[in-house]
Amino acid sequence: MPYKEREIEKQYYTIGEVAEMFDVAASLIRFWETEFEQLRPKKNKKGNRQYTAKDIETLRTIYHLVKERGYTIQGAREVLKNKSVQTKDKIEIIESLEKVKAFLVGIKSQLNTKE
Repeated sequence: MPYKEREIEKQYYTIGEVAEMFDVAASLIRFWETEFEQLRPKKNKKGNRQYTAKDIETLRTIYHLVKERGYTIQGAREVLKNKSVQTKDKIEIIESLEKVKAFLVGIKSQLNTKE
């Protein structure tokens, strides 16, 4: 799971921080802004992007669809338009299952080292 989940600590995140969360280049984030109308971060007086928790959730969905599920940009755009709530719920379920799997794998490896 490349997305590095962290507690939402701040009101705004820079493009560098967001790119690091998803382990992608900042240029990819900027590209996705041109392709997905749902992704419109606020810009400060200097023109720097300021991403909110909602923007990060949108990016998480885009990342999941494009990078993990292999959707084309057009396909991901259609899913976001038609099933945004359902898609978000599925992503949350997948992430929860991945955490449970990692926990169980950790327990298994601890049991194996004790034998």
